[in-house]
Amino acid sequence: MRLSDFIAQNMEPILEAWEDFARTVDTPMPDLDASGLRNHAEGILRTVALDMASPQTAVEQYQKSRGLQVPSPVETAAQVHAVSRLDAGFTLDQVVAEYRALRATVLRLWLALQMTGESHAIDDMVRFNEAIDQALGESITSYGIAVETTRKLILGVLGHDLRTPLTAALLGAEMLSRQSQLAERDRRIANQVVTSVGRSRQIVTDLLDLAKANLGSGIPIQKEKVDLSEVCHSLVEELRVSRPEITVVLQDGNRALGQFDATRMGQVFSNLIANAFHHGDHAKPITVTLTQSTTAVEFSVHNWGKPIPADVLPYLFDPKGRYSRLTSEHHEASGGLGLGLFIVGEIVARHGGSIDVESSQASGTVFRVSLPTQ
Repeated sequence: MRLSDFIAQNMEPILEAWEDFARTVDTPMPDLDASGLRNHAEGILRTVALDMASPQTAVEQYQKSRGLQVPSPVETAAQVHAVSRLDAGFTLDQVVAEYRALRATVLRLWLALQMTGESHAIDDMVRFNEAIDQALGESITSYGIAVETTRKLILGVLGHDLRTPLTAALLGAEMLSRQSQLAERDRRIANQVVTSVGRSRQIVTDLLDLAKANLGSGIPIQKEKVDLSEVCHSLVEELRVSRPEITVVLQDGNRALGQFDATRMGQVFSNLIANAFHHGDHAKPITVTLTQSTTAVEFSVHNWGKPIPADVLPYLFDPKGRYSRLTSEHHEASGGLGLGLFIVGEIVARHGGSIDVESSQASGTVFRVSLPTQ
């Protein structure tokens, strides 16, 4: 008996074994009933049996063994199964374990009937393993996409819902700090609340921008003719007033005209200067330079202090990379999630510009942004 026929004719005992194994999986969700435990298992098995019974050329087998086969135009049972298991609280390892148990069950039941003496036995087992691996690959991919989509949506909803109460808290703290009858100690506390809530609101804004970028819509940019010199001057003066401990030296020309989103570029200037303050030597000034050539506006921020390690530089604008095992095992974690620099890179890219970084003990650290004026 061919293995594909065996699977079709012995569906119930195979499904019983699947159900028994699934019942042993420990999840934080309520226990599933028999139907839930068998979730799409029959569809997966019938797909496997059909694949095994279908003709296959050597080229098709080669492509399948390397995951190069054409994906199904419709959602498969394996894909639906993975998402259902995610909803039921199964981890990816537990989903993979189900396939491992299924593979072992089918082969154990088939071999118990002493089918291995037939000439097609080895070929059947090869085809069976190929089909199971195909279903497993579909489940893993589907599970990963579902997790990533959920993460992005939660990130966007979280950022959106937090922004309103943080704005209300900031306005209240600012009003309180302006009260003339406040004692000096109370005024310092109120000012600290304003600073902390303002920073929290900026983090939420960065989270929203990250969510927009991840969901494919991108960070919105509204360009208009603007003089970035005015934006930069205003921001530097604001920083000097709000953070008197920061020494910022501004070097710029008369103008920096072009088609830019002034608000977003303000984010770029603010994030890069704040980054220089947080990671630089406070005893030495931060130098901000803004100039215009015939084709581009050039902006740079320089600070002194501990240089950025060479193996971290490629991941500065990638929050996932910055906190990967490669970087976190060898370097101290910074105070944030790295979203600020990610947002900077996205905004610069949306303007058609470029950004690069140089860092050494001898020359300090400098971030350079180039933005085309056309």
